[in-house]
This record gives sequence, C-alpha cells and structure tokens, in this order.
Amino acid sequence: MSRSLQDCRLYGIVDLGYVGADSALGVVREMIAGQVDIIQLRAKKQTPREVQRVASQLKPIISDAGVPFVINDHAEVARDVGADGVHIGQDDGSVADARSIAGAQSLVGKSTHSLGQAQAAAREGADYIGFGPLFATPTKPDYVAIGLNGIRSVHAQVTLPIFCIGGIKLANLKSVIAAGARRVVIVSGLLQAPDIAKYAHACTVLLNQHSEIRNQK
Repeated sequence: MSRSLQDCRLYGIVDLGYVGADSALGVVREMIAGQVDIIQLRAKKQTPREVQRVASQLKPIISDAGVPFVINDHAEVARDVGADGVHIGQDDGSVADARSIAGAQSLVGKSTHSLGQAQAAAREGADYIGFGPLFATPTKPDYVAIGLNGIRSVHAQVTLPIFCIGGIKLANLKSVIAAGARRVVIVSGLLQAPDIAKYAHACTVLLNQHSEIRNQK
C-alpha cells in the first residue's frame, strides 16, 4: 500500500450484491482507472471461501496500483490474502479483536451512525470511520438516514479520516461536500454507472477541488 488514508478522498466498494463475482475484476480495473483512492470488497451473502477466492483475484491489481484494499467483515480473509485492512460494523466486535485477527499492521475501519459512535470508534483505535447513512440507501435498508447536519460536528470532534456514506451519488456530491464532508464512500452510484471510470473521475475531481480550496484557507 503506497497511498495513505489521509490522502484518500473517494472510497469505492465492490459489492457483490450489485455485481457478480466474475465481474469484480473488471469493476476494479475501472475504479482504478477512475482514480478511486481505496477499494473495499463487500460480500454479505457469500461464504468466507468465496470471499477469499474473489479477494485473491483482486488483490494483485489493487496492490500494483498502490491502492489500499479492504475486506468487509472477514478479518481472516483480510489476513490470508494480505489485504491492507478490514472494515467492521457496530455488531462485528471490537477494533482490537479485528486487528488481532487481521494482523497488527492491518488498517481497521468501523461503521458509525452517530457522533457518539464515531467518538467511540476513535477511542477504540479505529484507523478511519464510515459515517452515515446520510441518505436512504438500498444497500442499508434497515438504517435510518441521518442527513447532512451532523457532518461538520463529527469532523470537528473526531480527528480520524471520516468517510461519509449512504446514498451518495455524483448528483448530490456537491451538497455533501458543502455540508462539510472531505471524504466519501460511493456504492450503487458507482457500480451502476454506464462508465465507472468516468463517473469515479468526476467524483474525484469534485473532492480534490474542494480539498485544495480548504488547504488554501
């Protein structure tokens, strides 16, 4: 992994609920071409063996591009394929437990849905957090959208890299950035785009433009 989390703006998820396992490699190539900064493999309905099979195919091309590669949920798979990190939810145990399985040098990200959960993840030692869902999303139909109002407060009170997530698409990205977001996760908007690389590049341009403006202030 040559890219640090601090430099990452656009987080892409290869969700096997949206794309077939046999299409995952092509999706990853397009994400890399579109300058996605960090890539996660998420496979909620697949067995650990199937997740490991797909992850093993994706790992070489992602690593060659210098992009961090994260496995959702399966710390053992992250360890066995040599992924850079693992991402866990609120019900998936502690950051320490995930890191003890994935490896001492492994990145561990955690999903959070409130300022309190974000602060707790920071105290636990998470390397980054997901914060959302900002909008209603079919990816997480059981979660209530938290809206845009908490973005500035979580950035003011949590120093970890914060990736806003949930229903974010190119069409609403400007409003998310205007609300204070510096980093975002895009799932369905990216995976369902007619041209994934072009869509990702457009998102990256917006995120980088606003990052440069903040740095100039």
